[in-house]
Amino acid sequence: MKIIDKYLLKSFLITFTTVFVILFFIFVLQSIWLFIAELAGKDLDFVTIFKFIFYYSPIMVPLVLPLSILLASIMTFGSFAENYEFAAMKSGGISLRRAMKFLIICTVVFSAVAFLFANNIIPEAQYRFVNLRKNILQTKPAMAIGEGQFNKIGLTTTIKVDKKSGENGEFLEGITMHMKKGEFGPISTVIKAKNGVLKSDETTNLLQLDLLDGNYYEDIQSQKMEEREKLPFAKSSFKKYTINIDLAKLNGTTDEGGEIINAYNMLNMSELKYTIDSLQLNYNKDVVSYSENIDKTSQSLTDALQVPMVSNSVTQINEKPSNDLLKIIPQEKKATIFEVAKSNISNTIFSLDGYTTDLEMKKNYINDYWIGYYDKILVAYSCLLMFFIGAPLGAIIRKGGLGLPIVFAVLIFIVFNFANTFGKKLAGQDALHPFIGVAAGALILTPFAILFTYRATNDMGLTIDLDWLINPIKNIFIKLTNNKQQSSNTQNNEQ
Repeated sequence: MKIIDKYLLKSFLITFTTVFVILFFIFVLQSIWLFIAELAGKDLDFVTIFKFIFYYSPIMVPLVLPLSILLASIMTFGSFAENYEFAAMKSGGISLRRAMKFLIICTVVFSAVAFLFANNIIPEAQYRFVNLRKNILQTKPAMAIGEGQFNKIGLTTTIKVDKKSGENGEFLEGITMHMKKGEFGPISTVIKAKNGVLKSDETTNLLQLDLLDGNYYEDIQSQKMEEREKLPFAKSSFKKYTINIDLAKLNGTTDEGGEIINAYNMLNMSELKYTIDSLQLNYNKDVVSYSENIDKTSQSLTDALQVPMVSNSVTQINEKPSNDLLKIIPQEKKATIFEVAKSNISNTIFSLDGYTTDLEMKKNYINDYWIGYYDKILVAYSCLLMFFIGAPLGAIIRKGGLGLPIVFAVLIFIVFNFANTFGKKLAGQDALHPFIGVAAGALILTPFAILFTYRATNDMGLTIDLDWLINPIKNIFIKLTNNKQQSSNTQNNEQ
């Protein structure tokens, strides 16, 4: 390695390290606000808070690392170009392509590290993060419930307590619970209790809430409209009422069915591939099973048609077969056949709607795992992509420092991140292939990386010659204008 290579590498690494630390700190702080309600005012010790942040921080690396490489490459190469250091290199016979050689190797190393990090470190950190949140609720169950405010439990229940006491805040006073029949439905049940006790068991995922000395109110939905206007309800009192709460619903890691909604973030590529194969196999089995069920439900119509066909086979044996089935069905059987056919079609449509919804949900679930699979590859590629955008762009704009490079870096990163987020959303809904959805930002920016690198290494600048496209259009307008002027001159001469 020559002295110039060491100088370039040192400048790039110093800038990259500084930018990475600052951006990582900003991104982590911004993300912690998502969980501030779980941390603030919960009497957590410093070690627990540190673990909480430490286990969540790795998920920020796939966002911060490409942005840091982009910004560091723009600043480094922009500063060299602004201070005419590249001009001095070129006069010494060192081209921009040669100057980028060891930095490209360094970026490849970053890409490999990013891939290993995304494939091994992030899944383990996500697993520990989810379990830490569950353990916190198990050891201090009252953490899930704050004083004097309604706390959401799952999608349909909220709870408020006036006061907590005890070593871990497990003794509650002044409890009010609101329950809804559906996520977007009105409150249908209210439970009020004077006291309560929270109990947890480390061997289970359930939190037990014992309500003491209270009342239970439930709305009654009457069939008559005049009765509904009276708002009838049922009231009962109790000395003790026990409710089991799923801890996973409190920390927001599962859906209504109890499945971990972000399980694909906790698996490496080999585990994801194995899981995808299993899910796809089950999906194919469900498709076959649903098809067989539809065939069985349609069999009732066939059985109903066979009775009159067999009874009339003797009288019609010498007749020419008819394409109209209604002619071979006796008049008294037609009404029955029509009813069976109508019922069969309705049942089939209803079954198809249910099967379609179920298969769509399972397909979207499989797509989430494919997104997690391809996302680990994209992390590595995005590091290389951002370097081949930032390095030539910095050499072209010839501006170092934190001014213009930050503007370009933010704009490029916004386009990249927005395209990826939008693509993943469409891929999760099976509107795009998962690979295209994950790589949407890379597909958009890769042509720009190629263009910038080509023009920078050939000293062509950022200005693009579009005369080959504009001149033919300009000539057409000139001809049209000349023809119009000639026609107007001809008309004036005739007059």
